[in-house]
Amino acid sequence: MPVKTIEWVGGPDGAARLIDQTLLPTELKHLDVTDVETMWEAIRMLRIRGAPAIGIAAAFGLYMAVRDSRAGDYATFKAELDRAAQYLAGSRPTAVNLFWALKRIQDLVAAHAREPVPALKQRILDEAMRMIDEDNAVCRAIGEYGLELLVGQGQAGGLPGQAGSLTCTILTHCNAGGLATAQWGTALAPVYLAAERGIPVHVYADETRPLLQGARITAWELQQAGVPVTLITDNMAATVMAQGRIDAVIVGTDRVAANGDVANKIGTLGVAILAKEFGVPFYVAAPTSSIDMSLASGDLIPIEERKPEEVTEGFGRRTAPPGVPVYNPAFDVTPNRYVTALITEKGALRPPYTDALRTLLTPDTGRIQSE
Repeated sequence: MPVKTIEWVGGPDGAARLIDQTLLPTELKHLDVTDVETMWEAIRMLRIRGAPAIGIAAAFGLYMAVRDSRAGDYATFKAELDRAAQYLAGSRPTAVNLFWALKRIQDLVAAHAREPVPALKQRILDEAMRMIDEDNAVCRAIGEYGLELLVGQGQAGGLPGQAGSLTCTILTHCNAGGLATAQWGTALAPVYLAAERGIPVHVYADETRPLLQGARITAWELQQAGVPVTLITDNMAATVMAQGRIDAVIVGTDRVAANGDVANKIGTLGVAILAKEFGVPFYVAAPTSSIDMSLASGDLIPIEERKPEEVTEGFGRRTAPPGVPVYNPAFDVTPNRYVTALITEKGALRPPYTDALRTLLTPDTGRIQSE
């Protein structure tokens, strides 16, 4: 079973316990976060990462921001909550789940404005914990629909030295596994379900530069779960596809625009283009909380640009000359024409995505707002 990425320990005075992913794969360390400032730092510094996990972390952060509030009336309490939400919203700009979770908590409090402040605090904590249960259910459902797409595709013989194997071999980029969610993952949920049911599966994990989430996190969690995994550098993806080793590509997403364009970790666009060239289906695992119907296309998705040291001094060692200019976007946008299917917890969507997404979403979900 995949490891738990985030959980609440203790009662109302407890803490959000999360895995510090910056230390993987050499050290597995849990952090007990007890205040909103520490949670902001954990999100910003990628101690917790992945769109669904960021949303849950933000909800817990809101609770920690107001649990010691001495506000005696709703208006004062709501003002404190809104300030904390604005603060947390500044931690990272691309993952829509962050804003979805903050808005969900704010709407919950507004809907119970007549209740006393202590009751509102408990509602916030209960709602954040409910998000974990919901996320697990969503990821399992994505896994079921994703597995339906993968069954029967194991023809590539993707295991090294085992041509003709019926093992289903997928390629993934970055980490959309258990460590990007509460536990089960989005893109890797079909993999975990396959392994659970004895269906042979093998994963090629892109290294994912510059922060190596594929190498440090995806490879680590798959090993922990006993799933066969082969690590490749990003520039090997074309070769393994050309050699016929890959049956399908599955990636996650931090935001899906209304037309089906998807933002994901930098390098995903290149993988999608390669998949189209070599006739490999390209699937995107997308919980509905990652869908942003307020943005008509991916061109409008805000893309986080991170500090140049991640490129020039990765993991503490200088790899570029001092003073060289660096462009370091954390995400890219894959146009919908490269996406074979969007796998949601409500089913797999096929083009045209504008119509499919509009049909899928309820009015409330469709009103998800960007930053």
